Amino acid sequence: MGFFEFTNHFSPLKGDLLLAEPMSEDPNFERTVVLLCEHEESGTVGFVLNRPSILDLSDLVRGGAPDDLRVYVGGPVEQNTLHFLHDDTLELAGSVEILPGLYWGRDFEGLMEQLDAKDVSSLGLRFYIGYSGWTEGQLQDELKRNSWVVYRDASAAEVLFSDSEIMWKMLMKKIGGRYKIYANYPRDPRLN
Repeated sequence: MGFFEFTNHFSPLKGDLLLAEPMSEDPNFERTVVLLCEHEESGTVGFVLNRPSILDLSDLVRGGAPDDLRVYVGGPVEQNTLHFLHDDTLELAGSVEILPGLYWGRDFEGLMEQLDAKDVSSLGLRFYIGYSGWTEGQLQDELKRNSWVVYRDASAAEVLFSDSEIMWKMLMKKIGGRYKIYANYPRDPRLN
């Protein structure tokens, strides 16, 4: 096994994070961290957690949206859709628990009503344009090619409150071992 080869130790599950390998050639996923919200035989859905867009929620939603809520690029699929994750301080119909205390919200109207009425804090919210998706078997093939490192045992706080600028690097270091080396690996090795 070469110095920069690695083997994924986990098969991914809902709630796991995928960390892009440092030499990813796909610009959609370069140094990204993806939260898996659905992982079934028929396919996988997740959101890139550390790719801020240039938009705030008020740029996308008319009336009542606070203008301090940043929107992230959830992935390259259906970038005309808006999704959100929230913590357990919100009670919204249809939300799906991804991790303890972390939910994939489905009731956007209910959320907007609560935000408009100032019934909730916007601290435990993250919004995403589009999503990351894999068809049946596609993610497993990418894992076999070592395109991703599976990070298990993420917390709601890591997902919602980590600094997106350093999230990938921080999680690589947290995994430890050779992944600490990957965390400091330059984006373009020719510049090293």
